[in-house]
Amino acid sequence: MEKGLSQEILGGADTPYEKGIFNLEIIVPERYPFEPPKIRFLTPIYHPNIDSAGRICLDVLKLPPKGAWRPSLSIATLLTSIQLLMAEPNPDDPLMADISSEYKYNKQLFLLNAREWTEKHASQQQRASKPLEEKTNQSETSAAKESAVQKRKRSDSGNKEKKSRLDS
Repeated sequence: MEKGLSQEILGGADTPYEKGIFNLEIIVPERYPFEPPKIRFLTPIYHPNIDSAGRICLDVLKLPPKGAWRPSLSIATLLTSIQLLMAEPNPDDPLMADISSEYKYNKQLFLLNAREWTEKHASQQQRASKPLEEKTNQSETSAAKESAVQKRKRSDSGNKEKKSRLDS
């Protein structure tokens, strides 16, 4: 029977994935270690060798003759290989052709897009603080509205400058 595991890996320092926390799904087949585990990203990542479904193009995840899987490889070794692939993409064996050509011919744009995706999808700070920010903004907005209503009730003069400041 196959076993499903989940694992987090960190984006490497000095890569566009730095400070990102990426969730992986690991399916260990019944014939493991004679068959490689199936590993895929659950967190979206902008990478030439990882597709939108999270599948990873990496030789150690495939059986020979096309792949380089060996029963002596551990899951820890595979995770290290995935981190290395994140740091050093292989644009000559892409799953995402458009991202691969961007990596080859416009690396600055690739780095910018990869950083943006990491911030959007893999940033732990953003995930943790977003609900708090929304609550804070909502309470500030409702307090500001109440304050504006009270000021309007008090002021019959209709000073346009004050009103425009309250509405903004």
